Amino acid sequence: MADVIQMPGVAEQLKLIAGLRWSLLKNSLQRKNNRWDLVGMILAAAGSAVLVVGVCVAFYAGAYFFLTTGRANWMPLLYWAIFLWWQVVPILVAGFGANFEFRNLLRFPLSLRAFYILGVGYGFADFAAVASLCWIASMLVATAVGQVQLLPVMTLASLLFVLVNVTLERLIGSWLEKIFANRRARELLVGLFVLSMVSLNFLNPALQRWGDHGTRPRIVHLVSYFSWLPGSLAGNALAAASDADSQALLLTIAGLLVWMGATSGLLWLRYRAQYLGEELSESAAPLTGKRENRRQAASFGLPGFLPPPVAGVMRKEFHYLTRNGFSFITLILPPVMVMFFSMQFAGSNSLIHEHGLPPQAFFPAAMAYLILILLSPAYNSFAFEGHGIQSYFMAPVRMRDVLVGKNLFLVSVVAVELAISLGVLVWRIGFPGLPLFLSTIAAAAFAVVGQLTIANWSALSFPKKMEIGKMKGQRNSGVAVWTAFGAQILIGGIAAVVLLAGRWFGNPWLPVVVFAGLTAAALGGYLASLDPLSVLAERKKELLIETLCR
Repeated sequence: MADVIQMPGVAEQLKLIAGLRWSLLKNSLQRKNNRWDLVGMILAAAGSAVLVVGVCVAFYAGAYFFLTTGRANWMPLLYWAIFLWWQVVPILVAGFGANFEFRNLLRFPLSLRAFYILGVGYGFADFAAVASLCWIASMLVATAVGQVQLLPVMTLASLLFVLVNVTLERLIGSWLEKIFANRRARELLVGLFVLSMVSLNFLNPALQRWGDHGTRPRIVHLVSYFSWLPGSLAGNALAAASDADSQALLLTIAGLLVWMGATSGLLWLRYRAQYLGEELSESAAPLTGKRENRRQAASFGLPGFLPPPVAGVMRKEFHYLTRNGFSFITLILPPVMVMFFSMQFAGSNSLIHEHGLPPQAFFPAAMAYLILILLSPAYNSFAFEGHGIQSYFMAPVRMRDVLVGKNLFLVSVVAVELAISLGVLVWRIGFPGLPLFLSTIAAAAFAVVGQLTIANWSALSFPKKMEIGKMKGQRNSGVAVWTAFGAQILIGGIAAVVLLAGRWFGNPWLPVVVFAGLTAAALGGYLASLDPLSVLAERKKELLIETLCR
């Protein structure tokens, strides 16, 4: 083929790929769900833009203050903040990034150079990269306003800093992609990473309790050992220029050039291996009879009064949970975070005591946090079905039984998590009194039951496919996210008004009675919605099969 058709240049290849991506986007918008998903993403981007602009003001003020007050040696703090954000956030929010694997471009006759440029350029599409570029731009503006003579050095150091960060982020992502080719390996490593990040929250309480006066000076002394990293080099370049130290300036610029050369070279080798046919897939091993017996034996027992279809769906959801390591992380985090917050708020010098509030007020807040985290999957409850969604429409099973089975299993998980977390709060803070304790449980019951109908409608109307043990692209559709957000704000607002009404009227038992009535009404609405939702599922059958089976 290469002897017959002449390959276009790199610029022409990039232009063709850009046109292809634009055509794919336009064609995908022909589906109503994709248009709503795009609207949800635009709204999320608008909210994120507000955050980015607010932080831009902080970076502008910090850079201006450091440069105009002779504290240019503090500039590495700003670069370190951007460096950590750029490298850590893409790992933490990998599921919310753009859902496109640029490795798929290898099916087209691209040159290695064009493939490398596309890979690096795709790194600028991440939210972390866009935000970092905005913050660096605000620092450049502050330099132009405060110390314009430092602008050339600031521009050069920032340019090298950006190139180092984008190549390093793509290199780390490529390495993680290779490591995470094995599902168990990626679940283990991601679990350890998330737990280690959560454990950092306990560092400050530990230092306050067991650290001595010499702990912080030793920590500050350790920072000097990281002067060879990009964050320190970029900031020190500006400090050297401010002090007219040409030797230090050349060393820092040379350090950034070495970083850029090393990361670019390693990234070129990784992309070259992919270009030459490196395969990172994970094939499914055949299931032996012995393992099948173990899985059947591991099935938890269900009450005999449950209809067989409902019990079968609950068993299936249980197996999905046990196979997905990321779900276990989601279940571990809420009790751990409740433990952390209780350590912060239960002491004699806690923030709650400073504002004159009793520690028992933390019980409803912990309940709201748990509901917010644990009930989000209900808004996309068919995410892991895949081709199995066809079985629901082929088997003699009513869709209402499928929904009931999924909802019962989720309610069981939420009940266990709530019981564990309330037990932690009682242990750390103390029993809040029977009225508040029962009010918290009643509010949780209302918040869960009140969202099930909306969540079932969202799962049928705006499905989004996910894969067990995978991070990239694992997010609900934009409409489902905003639906969950709005429903939880509404129900949380109602719960807050009811809880405050008990204090306003001086009757601590009033919230228990009101929540019992609201829960009964929500349960009646849920039962009445099952048949209409079954009809909706039949109407959305083609959408569900098309979305989840591709």
